[in-house]
Amino acid sequence: MEPINIVNSVIAPLDRKNVDTDQIISKEFLKRIERTGFGSFLFYHWRFDEQGNEISDFVLNKPEYKGSEILVAQDNFGCGSSREHAPWAILDYGFRVVIAPSFADIFHNNCFKNGILPIRLTEEECDEILAKGLEKPYNVEVNLAAQTVTGEDGKVYSFNIDPYYKEMLLNGWDEIALTFKYEEQIAAYEAKRIAY
Repeated sequence: MEPINIVNSVIAPLDRKNVDTDQIISKEFLKRIERTGFGSFLFYHWRFDEQGNEISDFVLNKPEYKGSEILVAQDNFGCGSSREHAPWAILDYGFRVVIAPSFADIFHNNCFKNGILPIRLTEEECDEILAKGLEKPYNVEVNLAAQTVTGEDGKVYSFNIDPYYKEMLLNGWDEIALTFKYEEQIAAYEAKRIAY
């Protein structure tokens, strides 16, 4: 995985609650066997009409938010089924950070496992950031090491993160890479077992 520390980007303000995994990546796009290529189908039924044309007033189709690496949404983001394709689509589209007041547990954990930083801020803080981003493009800097989100206007929002996940994201480790940290101990244990 790509390490994350500082992400500096205009936000993509998705002012919606209860965004479920079927809205993030609809079931008809789950036939791929690779983990890549899902970004073009992210929020597909919100981004495109039945003829496949972009819906111009959807946030991700607005030119001022193209290339955003930070998605900001409302409560209960990632609810619904536990499909891991949802964070795959978010990451493949280009988002490294998702900010919301709350996340569905499985989605939250899947973000960490796939190199996405999910940040919980309060409802009031998310409302404030969303309002700024909807008014005009609003740039923020996410600093994982410092556990801060700093707006271009100087407003600082602090967040908490489990130290285990923080270390994983800062180093770009997935759970397999984390296991390799203990390669010598594993080899010693295996050698001892073979001796018996």
